[in-house]
Amino acid sequence: MNVTVCIGSSCHLKGSRKVVEQLQYKIAENDLNEKVNLGGTFCMGKCQQGVCVTVDDNFFSVSPETVDEFFEKEILAKV
Repeated sequence: MNVTVCIGSSCHLKGSRKVVEQLQYKIAENDLNEKVNLGGTFCMGKCQQGVCVTVDDNFFSVSPETVDEFFEKEILAKV
């Protein structure tokens, strides 16, 4: 599974660093390092929608406050 988080300026201002850190922690905590590839990219072109995250090419808008729910539903449930 490939998870990509936008780290461009707009998403950075909306908390992308915290989103990345929380996802790194959740992936390690659930021993998913072999199954989940977490990466970063610059602008995905949807700057108005919050921190942009893709999971295997499916787009999501995530914030530091919604990372736990996002992880449970879109990553943990699908690996």
